Amino acid sequence: MIDALRGAAALLVSKLVHFVTAPKRFVVMIQRAVHDVRTGERTVFDVGKSVFMTTLGVTMLLVLLFPLYWITAASFAEGTRLFNTGGIFPDPATYNLDAYRWVIFESDFFFVDGDWGYPQLLIGGGGLVPLSIDWIGTDTGPGALFNSLYLVSVTIVAGFAMIVPGAYAFSRRSFIARKRILYGYVLFTQIGAGLSIATLVALYSLFSAYGVTNNLFILGLFYAAGAIPFNTWLLKTYMDNIPVSYEEAAMVDGASFLQTIREIIIPLTKPGLAVILIFVWLAGWNEFIIAQTLLSPENYPLSVELYNLATEGRFQTPWTRFAAFANLFALPVAIVYFMAQRSVESGLSFGGMEG
Repeated sequence: MIDALRGAAALLVSKLVHFVTAPKRFVVMIQRAVHDVRTGERTVFDVGKSVFMTTLGVTMLLVLLFPLYWITAASFAEGTRLFNTGGIFPDPATYNLDAYRWVIFESDFFFVDGDWGYPQLLIGGGGLVPLSIDWIGTDTGPGALFNSLYLVSVTIVAGFAMIVPGAYAFSRRSFIARKRILYGYVLFTQIGAGLSIATLVALYSLFSAYGVTNNLFILGLFYAAGAIPFNTWLLKTYMDNIPVSYEEAAMVDGASFLQTIREIIIPLTKPGLAVILIFVWLAGWNEFIIAQTLLSPENYPLSVELYNLATEGRFQTPWTRFAAFANLFALPVAIVYFMAQRSVESGLSFGGMEG
């Protein structure tokens, strides 16, 4: 965890330096283009083509970033509207933090009704594990953020417990019906959308029959089960690029099977594991249809709370509060992706490694 934070901090610093020095690089690029044209190394047509492609790329980037800019500007707007009478953007002179204050201190984002508290670990009592957590300073308890984090934690732990050994087995072992099971994995990743409504009805009936319709742990296991087929196939494809000779050399040197997995396979698959982490995180973080159907309001995650915020008003939606809530909801995903970015980028050249 500490290494990941250090890596994220170093990456952030490098990105900031890269951003600050962008004007200087732009001037150098223009000077180099002028020099190349004067010396005949490049033609005016080549320079024009480069300028056109660069302009096209910047335009596409601005188009993709426009929704993010708009919702961020709306979160600072005054009142509850997304639009300004003078245009589609709110007046910057009216920017304020009222929507964020509401999310933090009045909504159910961190604590129910914004009633903040702090956890206290209690030791003793009955049950299988003699540990419990009590919230001090609040009469209501933790809010949707803690429910989402709990869901994601269960999804990641349960998902990785099946994805990593499953991917290794498919990549390195030969067994009966191996190809059929692999094709079955692909099939399970494709038919879900077509059977979504039928699956939801069957899932609700099954969960109701066993009395687990309002259980975050069981829902996290379900999310993990949904994420296993695609991510196992993806990680298996990544492990196929690791030469078997690495494992054979380690075993010749006296390493056991578990040591080979721990010292060879896991380090070499870090970029692939980073990608899987993002996908499994999103599986438990963004889904809201099943969560809204199976959970009670006290267990709603952030995704359901965000949906409810957009639909609770009968005649008007508090769009500024919705925008602030959405920005804070997306922030953990951005942080996870940012921390895993270096590992993901390092995996782009891994596929060409040879034994």
